[in-house]
Amino acid sequence: MASELSSVTTNLAQPKSSATLTVRIIKSFEFRTEKSLVLHGINLETTTVGQLKEIARQAVQTQPGWKPYRNASLDTLKLYTKAHGAKTSNLIINLDHDDWILNEDNRLLCDLGFENETEVSFFDRNAYEQFKLNPQTSWDC
Repeated sequence: MASELSSVTTNLAQPKSSATLTVRIIKSFEFRTEKSLVLHGINLETTTVGQLKEIARQAVQTQPGWKPYRNASLDTLKLYTKAHGAKTSNLIINLDHDDWILNEDNRLLCDLGFENETEVSFFDRNAYEQFKLNPQTSWDC
């Protein structure tokens, strides 16, 4: 007996009270040093931007496999893409749409349009601003 595939898209498959988010932890823009942190069970209706930053920082500091990232300065979140959305040609961050930078730590994720399988980049804002001035990577040389 064959099982039928669900027609529910992944962004709607989980309730906002238990979403899966991917946080791209960026150590270096120039060298494209990035590792994805997948967070399960995030309540988008009660979690703020500031809390998401702290959850990601704690995971980097305590989970195995993150040692090279533990000294990275992480102070800014920026929306990368939502489920089924178009992705940028840059592999680690969307350089367009600076309005997608999440500047207000007290804002709820659901109020910012987060849904299941949203991806965000977490990085050092100063390094990002420098990279935007000259977006060359070591791979482009």
